[in-house]
Amino acid sequence: MTHKRIRPFNTRDTYPTQKLDNDLAQAVVARGTMVFLRGQCPQDLDTSESVGIGDPVAQTHQVMRNIVQLLSECGSAMAHVTKLVVYITDVRHREAVYRTMGEYIRGVHPVCTGLVIVALARPEWLVEIDATAVIPE
Repeated sequence: MTHKRIRPFNTRDTYPTQKLDNDLAQAVVARGTMVFLRGQCPQDLDTSESVGIGDPVAQTHQVMRNIVQLLSECGSAMAHVTKLVVYITDVRHREAVYRTMGEYIRGVHPVCTGLVIVALARPEWLVEIDATAVIPE
């Protein structure tokens, strides 16, 4: 069974004044093996070095590459993602972060929640994203 995406939409329709193009859904119905990823930060998974200091686009690419890599290591893939939670430290980075994230979720339609927070664990980090995936039965 593939995941059932309820009321899929694109953010360009929901936020017409912003330059967004993300495929999301209002709900996802899934069966299978759940994969919970820790919030991914703009850090190289092998070296723990921060990536893209001061650049929300570069940081989001690193975060999403981490998610892709970890899902693969779990036997999963981006197509299995059901939920994302995005944390940003500055609302002015929202469009850049979501546009970049959108490159990785094209056609997936996960549910997504975005939060603007005071800070992340390291002062140079601008974005953190956690993901939940379900490997279909």
